[in-house]
Amino acid sequence: MNLMLGKKNAKFNPYALRMTKYVDVAYVPPAFADNTPYGFTNWGMMLNDLLGICTIAACGHALQVFTKGAITEPDVTVASYYSKWCGYVVGDPATDQGGNEETVLSNWKTQGFAGHVLEGYVEIGEQRTEGPFGDHTGFYSLEDEYPVFHVTCVTHRKHPIYATTIVGPPPMEDFYMGKAIERIFLPLMRLQLPEIRDISMPAEGVFHNLILVSIRKSYPLHARKVMHAIWGLGQAMFSKCIVVVDEDVDVQNVSEVAWKALNNIDPERDIQFVLGPVDSLDHSSRLPNYGSKMGIDATRKWKEEGFVRPWPDVIEMPDEVKQRVNQLWKKAGLG
Repeated sequence: MNLMLGKKNAKFNPYALRMTKYVDVAYVPPAFADNTPYGFTNWGMMLNDLLGICTIAACGHALQVFTKGAITEPDVTVASYYSKWCGYVVGDPATDQGGNEETVLSNWKTQGFAGHVLEGYVEIGEQRTEGPFGDHTGFYSLEDEYPVFHVTCVTHRKHPIYATTIVGPPPMEDFYMGKAIERIFLPLMRLQLPEIRDISMPAEGVFHNLILVSIRKSYPLHARKVMHAIWGLGQAMFSKCIVVVDEDVDVQNVSEVAWKALNNIDPERDIQFVLGPVDSLDHSSRLPNYGSKMGIDATRKWKEEGFVRPWPDVIEMPDEVKQRVNQLWKKAGLG
């Protein structure tokens, strides 16, 4: 497959993170179990085999993903945006210089490659009551005061797509968005906390209510340090419950975490409560945006932490016993 790449120099948003500054170039993201979203395989080249149109084609392919393959833009539409946003003149190879991704994404947001554009203004200090409003927690959020956006103009392309999501009791669509964020931000979190091996935000926790963390424990009370560090990391500060386990626990397996955590903790010794900012949608907090959070140290306890009793091993059947059982099952016609 031939891909025609643009020739323009890269352009960066000075206010945006540049992943190359935070992620080792040798890092290989974990592979998805299914690399054909929604079973859709007919992506098409969108002229990327003839023109340096890769940034525009990427928008077209993203649109295919957003619509589960229901919409595939024809080449003529893709070419029209290449001309509109990147200055390409049909039939003039000298103008086939590609496009800056930053510029294309900015135009996509403001001019609508796949939907609506809302224009308007916000008056600083103006607020109105919003709610109850169905939210990602699965509950109707409480009434509260929020800034007002005054819409002055709505424009859209022909046959527009209004990007939205359905919320309700988990798991809903937004859970999978949160899972993507979890995977994307794990390498960044590990830059600050290299002892972290993996994290998981189960659907029932609706992002901010529960985070499971596995660590490579290196010193006494290491789990407490990780809890407080996470509560100091941007919006991770809203994590209502943090459960820290050893690195050999698969935090993507909630059942395994629950089993080992419930067996490993002495509640009075291993649960810590702190006060601080909480999510605005937390209807249980004592005050809006202010409440308590809980950290659970479910790691193995060391003598340096005051634990003097032996720590038991997990029951595990020897390989020879597993093989013998398999043979007996087959002999009994059950295998």
